[in-house]
Amino acid sequence: SYAPGDRLPSEREMIATLEMRRITLRKALDALELEGAIWRHVGKGTFVAHSSGGHGAFADLKQKMSPVRMVQARLCIESSLAREAAINASREAIIRINHAKNMASAATNWTDYENQDDAFHRAIAAASDNALLLLIFDQLNHIRRAVAHTEVIRGSSRPPRAHSSFDEHEAITQAIEVRDPV
Repeated sequence: SYAPGDRLPSEREMIATLEMRRITLRKALDALELEGAIWRHVGKGTFVAHSSGGHGAFADLKQKMSPVRMVQARLCIESSLAREAAINASREAIIRINHAKNMASAATNWTDYENQDDAFHRAIAAASDNALLLLIFDQLNHIRRAVAHTEVIRGSSRPPRAHSSFDEHEAITQAIEVRDPV
């Protein structure tokens, strides 16, 4: 019943209304945020994101994006996010980046890898400490998932141990840790 931009009730209210534990609610909210269905702002609350149900500009954009164009957009935006993370990341943010990187490396199937890879890239965006950049990343990632879902074909049941992203993620993480924005 909520419209895009509506503020959701507080966690305390949702726990009481939905009769669930706080950890269960937070996991559900994390999943909804990862999907781009909601966005959160510390001190202000949780809000319904603008519709991504396949209508309007979003649907048009999904149709216009090829995997190559998606990679180009990611290179433009995510390299800037990594630079900002190197400058602004808190120690806790670096721990979250490392955790997601390690979980992606340990994934035993593509679904787990993709979820952890999403978490890695989102942790970097969050480490930029810029709510607008995080929102832009979330929208980019939502479109990326829609494009990848229809275009990517996997030749194995899991990422190979020598998957190129593992070394790339390690190098990015190390640069952020040593505060090297270049």
